Amino acid sequence: MKNLLVVLLLLTLSISLASNTIIAIVNNQVITTESFQNQLKIASSFDEKITLLNQQIDISLQIDMVKKFGIEPNDEEVNGALIQLARSNNISLSELKSHPQFTIFVEQIIETLSLIKLEKFITKEFKPELSENEFLQNCSIEKSIGVKQIKIAQIIVSEILDSNSSKSNQKNAVVGFLEKLSKHISKGASFETFAKLHSQHPSYYNGGLSDWLFVNTPNIEIFDSLQDSEVSKIYETDGGWAIAIKVDERYIDPDKENCKEQIKSQKSQKYYSEWLNELRESAYIEIYADKL
Repeated sequence: MKNLLVVLLLLTLSISLASNTIIAIVNNQVITTESFQNQLKIASSFDEKITLLNQQIDISLQIDMVKKFGIEPNDEEVNGALIQLARSNNISLSELKSHPQFTIFVEQIIETLSLIKLEKFITKEFKPELSENEFLQNCSIEKSIGVKQIKIAQIIVSEILDSNSSKSNQKNAVVGFLEKLSKHISKGASFETFAKLHSQHPSYYNGGLSDWLFVNTPNIEIFDSLQDSEVSKIYETDGGWAIAIKVDERYIDPDKENCKEQIKSQKSQKYYSEWLNELRESAYIEIYADKL
């Protein structure tokens, strides 16, 4: 009986090793057949398996860099992705968590988010330029009516930190404070300076300046109607109460702008691809193609 148990143990170990064979070494990591067996199952040729293996090598290199840069997805990002996954499949989050492959879903989400964050991190300083010739060659768009956009600057305050007012009276304290700021700005004080000093919104660092906004809602139309240096009436936002001024305006062709963004996106992807190729060239990689 003892010998039989030994034989069964050895047989089991042999089967386990055969199903989880090391097929590549990437720096200090190993890639096994089990790590992406589902992809290998759908490969119909040796060349397809090699392509899949190379993709797995690239993923391994990128995940190492994510750890090196300390940009791993946090719990909030992972949970947000899980909620989206549940909604897209018309199930609740608790139902998703009870799925037998939930752990695999989490691993795939973490991997996907990691790759997205790494590409953003590497390309964040890359500012692709688009020449007029490139635009003419790639964006054959008929002239259309321009759409108006504006930029505004806001001072958003949620509470007066040094106020003795009760919570229920905070609104009155904030509104009173913004009224004082508005009067000073109307007399020539710098909106940008006040925004940097007093705004409690993340945009404070650049003087409360917004991105370009399409003039396509009643609220934006109100901002658009402001005259130079005119301060808006106090209004409520999700982050508190606010005042704003109109900073700039322009007219754009949405189709042309979309085409430009597509070209810039392609250039950015090419930049990242070249970076990844350099990363691969500097890595230690050994492939055991005969094991596929």
